[in-house]
Amino acid sequence: QLQLVESGGGLVQPGGSLRLSCAASGLTSDYYAIGWFRQAPGKEREGVSCLSAVDGTTSYADSVKGRFTISRGNAKKTVYLQMNSLKPEDTAVYYCAAAVLRCPRGMPSTGFGSWGQGTQVTVSS
Repeated sequence: QLQLVESGGGLVQPGGSLRLSCAASGLTSDYYAIGWFRQAPGKEREGVSCLSAVDGTTSYADSVKGRFTISRGNAKKTVYLQMNSLKPEDTAVYYCAAAVLRCPRGMPSTGFGSWGQGTQVTVSS
């Protein structure tokens, strides 16, 4: 079974940066697309970014385009989310999740199977 563990969250001032990590372990972890989601208090979970396992295609929510970058580590067992120019509205619990091979169109949370436990990101002065 694929297991995912997020890390890298924390408190940062507006305009600052954080890099989240999603470490994957288990059978055939190289064949999974990895998506990042976030959920703020009182709001629905939303897809932030996704990285396909097939061709490395990436996708981003409009709210983070140009500020966030998703990438895979050299060992392909870790996927990163580099978050720059952070805003207070980026405050949320961030989760990574896996889908087989490709990112589901529109990144519905139901299209992803294994989920990590989440890491808190707080953007505040």
